[in-house]
Amino acid sequence: MDWKLEVVPIPVADVEQAKRFYSEQLGFVVDHDTRTGDDVRIVQLTPPGSACSIVIGAPTGTEPGAVRGLQIVVPDIGAARAELAGRGVEVSAVKHYAEDGTLAEGRGGRWNSFVFFNDLDGNGWVLQERPADE
Repeated sequence: MDWKLEVVPIPVADVEQAKRFYSEQLGFVVDHDTRTGDDVRIVQLTPPGSACSIVIGAPTGTEPGAVRGLQIVVPDIGAARAELAGRGVEVSAVKHYAEDGTLAEGRGGRWNSFVFFNDLDGNGWVLQERPADE
């Protein structure tokens, strides 16, 4: 039996602003934008090429900005960083984990190059570079 993670809820304060950030600045595809009542609006968005989506607007029981460590794997960390920065997203420099476990500037070895950013509410995202041969 296959088990596939399909949707991750992200707590946000303002659905419209979050939708613009994820679709216009991050380039996520808007799968649907549905109102299920006067005060409930659910928007599902998918990163380009991903099999897993996020949903904003759905009740999560979590305060906006509380999610950390959401990770997107990319083939070229430098190009992904440049694309996000070009779209106005505040992104970190490329970093890697040193042998002592601290974050250091620059690229690391296999699976050890990262870029960090937050959404408008402070939910924390990580880009990680996938080795070219995987």
